[in-house]
Amino acid sequence: MKKALSVILAVSMVSSMLVGCGNTAETNTEKTAKEETAKGDTAEEQVLKVAAFEGGYGADMWAEVCKAFEASHEGVKIELQIDKKIEDVISPSMKAGEYPDVIHLATGREAALTETLTKENGLEPLTDVLDMTVPGEDVKVKDKIVPGFVDTLATNPYGDGVTYYAPMFYSPCGLFYNAGLLKEKGWEVPTTWDGMWELGEKAKAEGIALFTYPTTGYFDAFMFALISSAGGSETFDKAMSYDDGIWESADLTKVFDICGKLAAFTESTTVANANDQNFTKNQQLILDNKAIFCPNGTWLPGEMKDAPRADGFEWGFTALPAVNNGGAGSSFCWFEQMWIPAAAENKDMAKEFIAYMYSDEAAAIFAKSNAVQPIAGVSENLEGDNKMFYSVYDNGATAVMGGFQATAPVEGVSMKDTLFGTVDSVVSGDKTVADWQKAVEEVSDKLRDAVQ
Repeated sequence: MKKALSVILAVSMVSSMLVGCGNTAETNTEKTAKEETAKGDTAEEQVLKVAAFEGGYGADMWAEVCKAFEASHEGVKIELQIDKKIEDVISPSMKAGEYPDVIHLATGREAALTETLTKENGLEPLTDVLDMTVPGEDVKVKDKIVPGFVDTLATNPYGDGVTYYAPMFYSPCGLFYNAGLLKEKGWEVPTTWDGMWELGEKAKAEGIALFTYPTTGYFDAFMFALISSAGGSETFDKAMSYDDGIWESADLTKVFDICGKLAAFTESTTVANANDQNFTKNQQLILDNKAIFCPNGTWLPGEMKDAPRADGFEWGFTALPAVNNGGAGSSFCWFEQMWIPAAAENKDMAKEFIAYMYSDEAAAIFAKSNAVQPIAGVSENLEGDNKMFYSVYDNGATAVMGGFQATAPVEGVSMKDTLFGTVDSVVSGDKTVADWQKAVEEVSDKLRDAVQ
């Protein structure tokens, strides 16, 4: 700027001395100054602020994928923030009006930052990203994503067909168990809930619990799968959109009854450790043959890779048993989400970054950490345990995706706390299944009028 100003002043002086010679020198000099200024602006580094949740896949993959993006986008520098509690890291700055350009943070977290911005209409629409060309490839984003992943409330939270969350790493959720234990005992994996109760009695006779869970937060995928199995996609969609009376319907009564009966087969220490500090103790129960089944996602083996385990331990994974006779088992497909705050400063480059997430280059980087993108054909290259996990849908299980429709904030009302958080009280015997079901219907009634 100082250089440009000096040039302009010099031109002015020359012009006053050469009045009779016209203004050609002034025009040319000004042009040169503008070109130099524009050149300087072009060379200026563009900063993209990325915030990512560090889950069971670790932090290294994020550093590597950001470095690869910088290499293919000259002049772009990424400022990466990554943490297991990324909400605590970025929230103070966001309250002060300074937002990351891109945030990788799924719904269902205890802090509910993603849900909060959704309720406050604080998200940038991403539908246009689906029509963008994947950087470095000759294909559109929407043509690389597995069909069905951008047609649910888990990506279109307002139910209006507009995408606000980009689907990231996906994980079939279901019941993990020690396949070695079942082989040793000669027990079969149940395909019905009647079969599950029979297995529960056999295990109980040998001092083994049928069930445990990390925290009540894991009941989202568990109950969503049950709901779909009990009443199909129509019942599931009604439940997710707070349809009048749906939570006390015959189909959903089956769901509550199953959860209530399962409480009686839950390992006795589960509730005490069902928190963010001790949840791995509950996961450890299946490695120690103290419980058979534990609901979780495909990140579990990685999360427990260094934990001790019983002799002959072998990871097993199955969909939830069918609720109705003759029906199919079900597995909720949970996936993480990436989004752009409406208040972000660098939205165009943020959308370019999201489009890059679906490139073969990015997918290969993530895959090294067992993080699988919902990209068509990506599962064909999986091996070992991952091959078993991601083939659950090939074995007849119904895939369930989606979540609750977004609503405006309703003071003192939380479907998450009432539907999932109450499980601890049911297992401990402090609350009856009937009271739990009634409370969920009451919350649904209050949220119905707040749907956005």
